[in-house]
Amino acid sequence: MELKSNWSKTGRISQNLLALTLLLLPLVFLLLVVLLPLWTMLQQTDPESYHMVWQDDFMRRQLGWTTIQAGISTFITLLLGVPVAWFITRIQFRGREWVLRLIMLPFVMPTLVAAMGILALFGAQGMLWRGWDDTPYLLLYGNVFFNLPVMVRAAYQGLCQVPANRLYAAQTLGANIWQRFVRVEWPQMRPWLSGAMCLVFIYCFSGFGLALLLGGERYGTLEVQIYQLIAYELDMAQAGVLVVWALSITLIAGLLYAVISKRTTFKATVQVLPPKTPSAGQKLGLALALVLLLLCCAMPILALGWRAISAGSSWQVLLEEDTWQALFNTIRFTVLAMALALLLGFCHAALAHRWAWVRSITFLPFMASPVCVSFGLLLCYPDYTASLSMLIATYALLAYPFITKDVLAAWDSLPVQYEQAARTLGAKNWQVLLFVTLPLLRPALQRGLALAAATCVGEFAATLFLSRPEWQTLTTLIYHYLGIAGQDNYDRAMVLTLILMLVAILIFSLLEWCTARKEKSLC
Repeated sequence: MELKSNWSKTGRISQNLLALTLLLLPLVFLLLVVLLPLWTMLQQTDPESYHMVWQDDFMRRQLGWTTIQAGISTFITLLLGVPVAWFITRIQFRGREWVLRLIMLPFVMPTLVAAMGILALFGAQGMLWRGWDDTPYLLLYGNVFFNLPVMVRAAYQGLCQVPANRLYAAQTLGANIWQRFVRVEWPQMRPWLSGAMCLVFIYCFSGFGLALLLGGERYGTLEVQIYQLIAYELDMAQAGVLVVWALSITLIAGLLYAVISKRTTFKATVQVLPPKTPSAGQKLGLALALVLLLLCCAMPILALGWRAISAGSSWQVLLEEDTWQALFNTIRFTVLAMALALLLGFCHAALAHRWAWVRSITFLPFMASPVCVSFGLLLCYPDYTASLSMLIATYALLAYPFITKDVLAAWDSLPVQYEQAARTLGAKNWQVLLFVTLPLLRPALQRGLALAAATCVGEFAATLFLSRPEWQTLTTLIYHYLGIAGQDNYDRAMVLTLILMLVAILIFSLLEWCTARKEKSLC
């Protein structure tokens, strides 16, 4: 009996150590992949040179433009996203469920796909207008295309948290639609919109692919300048100074987002106001909202498809070995990164669910752009430069916060009675996790996986820094063809961009379809 008791005690200790190791894995990962590389980068720079940005006219304009374009893009997405979300949430119309499911499609598009679609519309060979070259409008339009779904989705989630009885009470007291929006709906939406604004600002400020292709020489951002300093001039000192300034600004926005996100937990007991049949004026507003979505989010995708279909003989690029190798590398890197991102995302959500302070570092990968992370990794681990482990770790770093965010939000909203009932029936902690918590979190887990997978498929900046020539992906192959003069090379890039877009849509749709089936079966 004593031997059996000791064996049982040893088993419990082993299980506890394993659980603790898994829980602490995300913290160790962030330390090795983010904090240490950034610290190494700070060591390489001269503190006295930080004021160099303000003395150099070009650098000052670069920092100012990067901040201004992010602010303008955030304001435009807020101005357009709130009314679009209101009409989609409150008005019943045919195809509403499809619009709700497809609203995030532009966001899951790789940035390279978004940039190519916008060039197909307004570039040097644009289908609609060819006067936007070397202007700031291309980049601003690209930011709106990529981030408007984020704002619409946030506003929709905020509206879904408005209790129906409050709206009915306000209507009974004589409040019209506008008064109900200002007095009841807007206060409830504010935390969601504030968090979305911080997130959109970070995406616009630290975006690389859009700025590289759409900004040009005059309207490139800090991320593009950092890449050029490292890749073409090998000026690590000046690049490090710019990285510090970029991180300082994104750190402020990221911390605000982390604080605000605590106030945006779903309330499972809220009775949502069902969508209603629109009046004549509301039908007009709904039509304008759908047209706005078409112009801002669907037109670049349609233009890209049309240009690719019209590429003619350039479709022969699909018969070349380099194309199939790039496709294989893209899928291979995505699968490997998703396996790691799934483990990191769930463990981080479990840790954040237990310890509140861990929530504040959930969005640390969002604060450091891919260019900054890749630069820091090169300095911190020179012996592992262009290694597969470093590339996969970078992919996973940029992807797993999407999983953590959705899983943590769903976990916070689970009724505690489920776990308490399971423990009352004698279930152990691991049994509660496997047979109670995980099945309930599966839809959120798959939803986060969809966004994370789309991020890995279209990753561009980290691949440019950390990849080998033989590890060429679809994104780097597209960029290669864009860098070679000639109409055929441009058409080849369009064809490959269409293939990349279809791969991203396929992965996202499969995961979203599985999520929809699971949620339907639970209802």
